[in-house]
Amino acid sequence: MIYLFGVVLIGVLLFIYMWIEAHLNRVITKEIEISNLPESFESYRIFFISDIHNRVISNKVLEKVKNQVDIVVIGGDVMEKGVSFSKVRQNMKALRAIAPCYFVWGNNDYEEDPNHLELLLNEEGIRILTNRAIKLRSGKDKISLLGIDDLSTDNASLEDALKEATEETKILISHNPDIKQNWPDNSGVQLILSGHTHGGQIRLLGWGIREKGGIKQVKGTTVVISNGYGTTTLPLRLMAPAETHIFILKRK
Repeated sequence: MIYLFGVVLIGVLLFIYMWIEAHLNRVITKEIEISNLPESFESYRIFFISDIHNRVISNKVLEKVKNQVDIVVIGGDVMEKGVSFSKVRQNMKALRAIAPCYFVWGNNDYEEDPNHLELLLNEEGIRILTNRAIKLRSGKDKISLLGIDDLSTDNASLEDALKEATEETKILISHNPDIKQNWPDNSGVQLILSGHTHGGQIRLLGWGIREKGGIKQVKGTTVVISNGYGTTTLPLRLMAPAETHIFILKRK
């Protein structure tokens, strides 16, 4: 009986811990060195949030980044099937109040009504980057910000985005980090911002069904894989805590 009680207690405590990990409001600040970064972009700040899914962005997060960043990058999956558009609009309004926002599609963004979502994003002033690039300006300098469609659509085209990326410094947003597979040797992209994997969401003894979050180098390109802010299927995480990021660009 005591043994059974102990097992149940451990199970309850583990469930509580996993729920807490899934609902953290962490903002991780990290400097990222970029070769040939223009002088005016030294200490340029990017707030990166991905995989919001069914969560409402907490004021704890919003207060931490308010007046602290130059742009907001939304790495896809702002919703999934069953998430109300009113909740998505609430989140987009909150992000747009921080700084100019740039969005790429995630696989779950297509599950409800992508046309409705696109209209909502446009109404809220969120810039959608689908296989294209835009110029970011700081002082007298410019860099290219690229975005591609989600890899699950078979519509993603890095080639099309690169055609518009005319600046030497290039930052790519790709919801799915698998873009790094078969990565071209001479892409000219210095930084990739991605999510999608949730860091595995639930990891056991270091193993997860998806790639662990972190920062790695692939053929000279820095690849960021965020654990993301929300969850899918279960509102639980284990050893892959929810996170958002402030990336500070530094000259290398």
